[in-house]
Amino acid sequence: MPRPYWGSPKNELADRPGEAFTLRVPEYGQFCPVSRGAEIFAERWTPLILRELLNGSHRFSELQLGLPRISRNLLTQRLASLASAGVIERRPAKRGRGFGYHLTSAGEELRPVVEALGAWGYRWGGADLPSGQLDPVLLMWFIRRRVQIQALRRARTVVRFDFRRPRRSVWLRIEPPAVDLCFTDEGFDVELSVDADLAALTAVWLGRVRLGEAIAAGSIRLDGDEDARPLFSRWFGLSPFADGGAERILSSGDARRTAGPQKRAVISSRSAAR
Repeated sequence: MPRPYWGSPKNELADRPGEAFTLRVPEYGQFCPVSRGAEIFAERWTPLILRELLNGSHRFSELQLGLPRISRNLLTQRLASLASAGVIERRPAKRGRGFGYHLTSAGEELRPVVEALGAWGYRWGGADLPSGQLDPVLLMWFIRRRVQIQALRRARTVVRFDFRRPRRSVWLRIEPPAVDLCFTDEGFDVELSVDADLAALTAVWLGRVRLGEAIAAGSIRLDGDEDARPLFSRWFGLSPFADGGAERILSSGDARRTAGPQKRAVISSRSAAR
């Protein structure tokens, strides 16, 4: 396997705005901008890699947590392709050894694309949860990044999640502003334990099922002190696409599309007046 290229991209988008560039990936053979963009964005795993980067993952190990089914070699290849395209850049880590991966301005401009794709998938991709798509570690990784730390009163809050099938425990250690995901017991006092069916907790996080309904059905059980239990629903943040989030993202796109023809109509009317 050729050694990945991590230098400056062959065509720096920031330095050469609007200039074309070519990657060593399968091409559609069209000059259409949709085709050119798809050759970079629509490659398998690339949208999910961008999702992780847009949500603050920078280290290789962090990307792996959000992409548990991608092989190490393939992730390395995809990162190299995105770097070559000018979408990301690799920088020395601020703390410790190693490197981090960061979006360039071109990569940041893909944020509304990724958000719209997620909103469309939430609305039209189906609400069922096949067992093959469930993953307790991935769910906890998503839960971690949506914790509403402003709702917590303590300097440190430790929550243990006990999944029933497959049987596994995962800890959240919340010390604002940091939220850490732990896979072993570090010995801290646990303020709240969440005994949950994996599918049920996933459905709650996605906003498909209300937390109160899952608790009433017995698929989620909270065990902790009197302060910790009622606070759970306040700091447990849902998917950004839940509770109307998907509709808001898609409607904002509709607003932009509606504004375009109106602007063109104004320009045309001014031209005609001249």
